[in-house]
Amino acid sequence: MSNLLKTTVLAVGLAAFVAGAAKAAEPLTVVSWGGAYTKSQVEAYHKPFTKKTGIPIVSADYNGGLAEIKAQVEANNVTWDVVDVELSDAVRGCDEGLLEPIDSSMLPPAPDGTPARQDFLPGTLTDCSVATIVWSTIYAYDATKFPGEKPKTIADFFDTKKFPGKRAMRKGPKVNLEFALMADGVPADKVYQVLSTPEGVDRAFKKLDTIKKDVIWWEAGAQPPQMLADGEVAMTTAYNGRIFNAVASEKKPFVIVWDGQVWDLDLWVIPKGAPHAKEALDFVKFSTDTQRLADQASWISYGPARKSSVPLIGNFHDSDMKMGPNMPTSPDNFKNALQNDFEFWADYQDQLNERFAAWLAQ
Repeated sequence: MSNLLKTTVLAVGLAAFVAGAAKAAEPLTVVSWGGAYTKSQVEAYHKPFTKKTGIPIVSADYNGGLAEIKAQVEANNVTWDVVDVELSDAVRGCDEGLLEPIDSSMLPPAPDGTPARQDFLPGTLTDCSVATIVWSTIYAYDATKFPGEKPKTIADFFDTKKFPGKRAMRKGPKVNLEFALMADGVPADKVYQVLSTPEGVDRAFKKLDTIKKDVIWWEAGAQPPQMLADGEVAMTTAYNGRIFNAVASEKKPFVIVWDGQVWDLDLWVIPKGAPHAKEALDFVKFSTDTQRLADQASWISYGPARKSSVPLIGNFHDSDMKMGPNMPTSPDNFKNALQNDFEFWADYQDQLNERFAAWLAQ
């Protein structure tokens, strides 16, 4: 081989290597809910993934739902690689062709060799998504606002005579309708049966009517603990991990009421046509292994979606506070819990969103 040819081959090889390295170093855009939750993901997933692969991660926040994913996919201009979604959105997005399929047989097994499909909790793997956490919407109050009798039940949240003060609730029908029915005496295991009827929907909105004038609406998960801290409200619905973080990290005098908690899953999805789909799948596989899910649970009180992660859950980072009793699935917290029915919301979300918007405008 001539020197010129050798030089040319070397140059082409070097160019291909540089191009490959440049491509590998393109950042992944991972979209989640912000605040303490995203911080738990950054610490448990993003930093170790970047350290292992050299791929940087750009973290972006959103307020949930499929609207932004749908707009990107339909415009053929997808900029997000991985998105953290609720279960109803994972199922619906898959059905509508907005998400890439994910073969769960590709996920890493448990340390003892148990296949991922057997290690993940039932219902936490779908055709287009992989769950990371079990979390709950609860309500919480500021203990300083109630020096005497304390709120204990979901009905107490709706009782502004016995427990006066402003309330905060997420701006939307999901969970609010379930809370309203449980507060109105519907047993947790009958909520969706009742809510599937026009009379049940009317009943839920009638219960919401009783506190409507006292409600301030929130949209981002970081808002409820801030509203409590600012004294803007006396009670608020919230994601349990956000309240835990305010108590554990900021020493706020907040108390979680677990009665009537509505528990749910968050899952990773990859939008159809994601710009870095291969690397996105690598990230999903990495971040849902046994150790990574246990690591996240040391930053925020959301339960890991893998059985093998549970024994590895330790203390809240840099403290002696045990995380187990602060999980939604702790037996003491799970006595009157309702699982969000993703099939119900996949079927009824649009019409109940319209009904809720009309009700708000009244």
